Amino acid sequence: MEVEIEHSWKEKLQSEFEKPYFKTLTNFIKEEYRTQQIFPPANLIFNAFNKCPFHEVKVVIIGQDPYHNIDQANGLSFSVNDGVRIPPSLLNIYKEIKQDLGKTIPNSGNLERWSHQGVLLLNATLTVRAHNAASHQRKGWEQFTDAVIDILSMECNNIVFILWGNYAQQKGKSIDANRHLVLKSAHPSPLSAHRGFFGSKHFSITNEYLIEHGKQPINW
Repeated sequence: MEVEIEHSWKEKLQSEFEKPYFKTLTNFIKEEYRTQQIFPPANLIFNAFNKCPFHEVKVVIIGQDPYHNIDQANGLSFSVNDGVRIPPSLLNIYKEIKQDLGKTIPNSGNLERWSHQGVLLLNATLTVRAHNAASHQRKGWEQFTDAVIDILSMECNNIVFILWGNYAQQKGKSIDANRHLVLKSAHPSPLSAHRGFFGSKHFSITNEYLIEHGKQPINW
């Protein structure tokens, strides 16, 4: 199956694209875009991969669904387009970065600058219906993104996997913790951030680990 995605990822994931579940998923997604309002825009479904080639991945941050309101989702987990109000979870992420590293909270919630430095901002589900959270769950995306995590875990070394909340932690169960650093905490949502996300220092810990393994730290 011909899928438009960055070439190094295309090579790594080609076997997934040929599987029956992915063909069924593709047919479902095409029909959804034809008949419904779907986010992100179709050309940004694989934005996380296109902005962060396979061999450049240093950090993986796992989210759940794309944002489902107008103009928010841009294909990167936790990220929103420039000019969009910063969502509460992302604002808490920025607050933790400020507390951890002393950085000023940015005006923009667009996290492309992280992607370009090797941070794969991976949602478990890559599409969603407008104003209908979780509407594309259990359609096949989870199997696809599990395969992404497995390939990174098995074929790479010394990646930092950041798992915020129970969903991401379940998603990351297969990661080889002997080859990679796995960081876990509560989700940055206002409902749970005070139960262990704030004060987790994941951003400084990540950079220390990257430097220790000869990699450039992330400018968070």
